[in-house]
Amino acid sequence: MTRKIAILGGTGPEGSGLANRLARAGEHIVIGSRDAQRAQEAAAQLRGQIGAAARVEGTDNVSAAGQCEVAILTVPFSGQAALLKQLKGVWKPGTIVIDTTVPLAASVGGAATRMLGVWQGSAAEAAAELLPQGVSIAAAFQNLGAELLAGEAPVECDVLVCSDEEKAKQMAMGLAGKIPGVRAVNGGKLENARIVESITALLIGLNIRHKVHSAGVRFTGLPR
Repeated sequence: MTRKIAILGGTGPEGSGLANRLARAGEHIVIGSRDAQRAQEAAAQLRGQIGAAARVEGTDNVSAAGQCEVAILTVPFSGQAALLKQLKGVWKPGTIVIDTTVPLAASVGGAATRMLGVWQGSAAEAAAELLPQGVSIAAAFQNLGAELLAGEAPVECDVLVCSDEEKAKQMAMGLAGKIPGVRAVNGGKLENARIVESITALLIGLNIRHKVHSAGVRFTGLPR
């Protein structure tokens, strides 16, 4: 049976962009949202852009999480904890959660170039505490801009993947590698997500300063 990938918060810019790229790569995508109708409309729009053969559907976040083997969390930091608490009893055993969350101050009305302090160290580590036993987590995609993901052109960026669980890390790296131009890089333990997340604030500042929308990261000296 073909796996399904839930994009939770998938009607937002980052979620829509990842749904676009992974659907184009042939994955079966379930867009999740607080509003099921909004998710269904987003799915229909994406099928219209990619083609009728695209496997994209939409539903509410709870239904999306419950039917999928992989879930990509793309909600703002301010809504992360509430959603994960809502989903506590929904996950299938063995589900892999890929967290893209960045604790930007913008999520609480502050500047997009500033980070919030997270007691656990990072948004990904905070998410890990809210997942039940048997559900694994990787942190990835924090440094890919939504505008880059929305199109079809190659995305010339590296994606750092951090996790304490090899299965989750390999899943996230495999999905990142499906995006043209992207190289997945093993970023080590989940605690390293606190460094990766902070890079996002730096990239936002670079985009603003240089009046672009495409700042990303590449690491030299690593094998392809």
